[in-house]
Amino acid sequence: MKKKLFSILFLVFATTIFAQVKIGGVVVDENRESIPFANVVFVGSTVGTVSDEDGKFYLESDKTYTQIEVSFLGYKTKQLTVKNRDLNLAIVLEEDSDELDEVVIYSGRIKNKGNPAVAILRKIWEKKRQNGTNLFDQYEYEKYEKLEFDLNNIDSVMMQRKIYKGMEFIFDNVDTSRVTGKSYLPIFINEAVYKTYGNNKSKRKREDLVGNKNSGFESNQHVIAYIKDLYLEYNIYDNYIKIFDKSFVSPLSKTGLLTYNYALTDSAYIDNKWCYNIVYYPRRKGELTFKGDFWVNDSTFAVKEINMYANKSANINWIKDIYIEQEYDVLNDSVFLLKKDFMLSDFSIGKKEKSKGMYGKRTTMYRNYKFNEDKGEDFYKAEADINDESIYVRDETYWDENRQEKLSKDELGVYKMLDTLSTVPKFKRITSLVTILGSGYVEFNNFDFGPIFSTFGMNDVEGLRIRAGGRTYFGGNEPWRLQGYMAYGFKDDQVKYGLSGKWMVDKKNRIILSGGNRRDVEQIGVSLTTTNDILGRSFASSAFFTTGDSNKLTSINLSNFLVTAEPKKNVTFRTGISYRTLKSASPEFNLDYFDENGDTQSQVKQAEFDFTLQLTPKRETIGYGVERNDVNQDYARILVNYTRGLPNLFDSDFDYHKLQFYYHQRFLVGGFGRLYTTFETGKIFGEVPLGLLSVVPGNQSYFVIPNTYALLDYYDFVTDTHASVHLEHHFNGRFFSKIPFLKKLNFREVVGFKSVWGSISDENIAINASDVIYQAPEDVYFEYSAGIENIFKVFRLDFIWRGSYRDMPNANNFGIKGSFGFRF
Repeated sequence: MKKKLFSILFLVFATTIFAQVKIGGVVVDENRESIPFANVVFVGSTVGTVSDEDGKFYLESDKTYTQIEVSFLGYKTKQLTVKNRDLNLAIVLEEDSDELDEVVIYSGRIKNKGNPAVAILRKIWEKKRQNGTNLFDQYEYEKYEKLEFDLNNIDSVMMQRKIYKGMEFIFDNVDTSRVTGKSYLPIFINEAVYKTYGNNKSKRKREDLVGNKNSGFESNQHVIAYIKDLYLEYNIYDNYIKIFDKSFVSPLSKTGLLTYNYALTDSAYIDNKWCYNIVYYPRRKGELTFKGDFWVNDSTFAVKEINMYANKSANINWIKDIYIEQEYDVLNDSVFLLKKDFMLSDFSIGKKEKSKGMYGKRTTMYRNYKFNEDKGEDFYKAEADINDESIYVRDETYWDENRQEKLSKDELGVYKMLDTLSTVPKFKRITSLVTILGSGYVEFNNFDFGPIFSTFGMNDVEGLRIRAGGRTYFGGNEPWRLQGYMAYGFKDDQVKYGLSGKWMVDKKNRIILSGGNRRDVEQIGVSLTTTNDILGRSFASSAFFTTGDSNKLTSINLSNFLVTAEPKKNVTFRTGISYRTLKSASPEFNLDYFDENGDTQSQVKQAEFDFTLQLTPKRETIGYGVERNDVNQDYARILVNYTRGLPNLFDSDFDYHKLQFYYHQRFLVGGFGRLYTTFETGKIFGEVPLGLLSVVPGNQSYFVIPNTYALLDYYDFVTDTHASVHLEHHFNGRFFSKIPFLKKLNFREVVGFKSVWGSISDENIAINASDVIYQAPEDVYFEYSAGIENIFKVFRLDFIWRGSYRDMPNANNFGIKGSFGFRF
């Protein structure tokens, strides 16, 4: 996911359409110091903007205006004549001593006491639950959503680069952004039409996808899922607005008085409604805030229009600008309904004004609202059939009727442009390269080779290990898939392999049959909650950089057959049978146990029956094939698993029962960042050897690995009953941003706490004949950490301390581990 965005940077297309008036420049005082957050508006209109932290602004309109008005508290309002295209204005404002007597200003802040803008803001808080669809028991509407990505800052130098040789025609259709004034080239559009229904009494909501159309990535579900994850819905009336996994303080938030300055600057009729105009801007730099203005009705105190520009100094990576605007329709004298929601993001590695990057734009439009038509509870329990292929092949007549906003000439050109580009050999090579980097697979006809990132590995048993594999691929929504691999270790001179297949026999209930076989060398005991994944292999099994030995590996031969069903959205059942044999892969390690006759056995043979219930409430996915991709990440994952050891089946050794429970979720904690929580517990009933026990997962690498214990080695603790808690909180630079030196580095704070309790029965201790001495963390093992992330924007460094069992032999009481990651 972290690499999908960069794949878009290599694609290209485009038309030149100029608005009537385009102006830009900078607002300064008499000392030529920039004036941030000054109000700039076309005279005789409500079209305006607010200068940024450096006093710079850009404004355009399709109508012809000849004058602008520039104002800021404490300065004289200035009007001046402008040309149709004037992007280098330098506007000087003079201090106004009379205004300073009327409005109390200190240290760049506006006092809240006696401020008419604050009085209006308090009315908005009172009325926010009495606006829009909240006024009705039931509601429904049609929603049209358009997602678009464009290359920006297109210039002659870029057009002449060798990479575009043979593809120069893509520059025939370059447009100019109405928000920033930069030239751009559309490269991707996704259009979707939804029917949305809601019941405010029961708090139920249903949204049916009825039409979908892509340009450029019809078969690339990874890219589409990533794009949709970037642009989740938000509500301006909430205290915090989630964008790119960050919590921005809403200008309409109740905590806004501590975060923003507000000023009442104008009043006017908008759609025959008298409205007030309030300008707002942040009190401090470096925080996740906006600047802009909004128009609010004088009687309902419902917002009619709002513009939000993200604070440029906010600690957010890879993005230069974020702009949001919303418009509301007047249904009657008291009901304001969302009509249009527009969001633009400027993605770029550099933050200089001329740095080239990419725009991500989402336009959402709403119409045909209906109210108080009760659909009944059964209606919300049912789900629309997203497998209906007609959704994805709507003709142009359908789109002409259902687009609530017509595509511009350059947007329409995207569909035609890609058809042409797809025939250009150089373009094919570029897209192939970025697909490899993004997915890890090399694409051939109906077959993907990879993942290439698993080609090489190393451990003490296999030495250098090479691996080659692949999967069938027919576009991403196929009902079946085969995949497999082969590997070879140069030290143990052995060939390993894995092969699996899955087939969806019922699309409506997502009934999937799957099975496979794997013979490989594996580091078992690296997860408390175990699975029977045929092709899974832990990072610990082939890490290049480790501490201590990596010879406690196991030769595993695993076969299974599973049936999975999802009769209700996000409720999944899985059941099946598996058979495995386990034996040591190294002479320095063994899994020996005493059998019922007291003889020592070195190999475990075990058949199991497995049943799993998984709940993932609020999870959103994309695609309808046998495999899907997640759209969002903030859903809870709850897993309950029951396993029964089947003695004597296929000469199986042990009769036992195992229960497992797993819960994971991440939470956005307002302006305090995000919290990751994981809880696991389990118990084994019956006698089992080391290979079937619950081993507390250690981490002998130099990297941070989720759900492992950084200061434990493999097999330090062995249990048959356990409970563990993992907490990790990311503050997103909340504290570092207040330290003068550190705030420039954009470092971010992260803290963690991990603990585990466990026990092991005397019976399981008694049958142990391995060289591993069993010890369970009956006094609770825990470790805690503090770290710095966002170092060079991609690196994280954690400092970890052991809080208990510090006197164990060879105990690691302190450690430093790192990790790489792409985060906004």
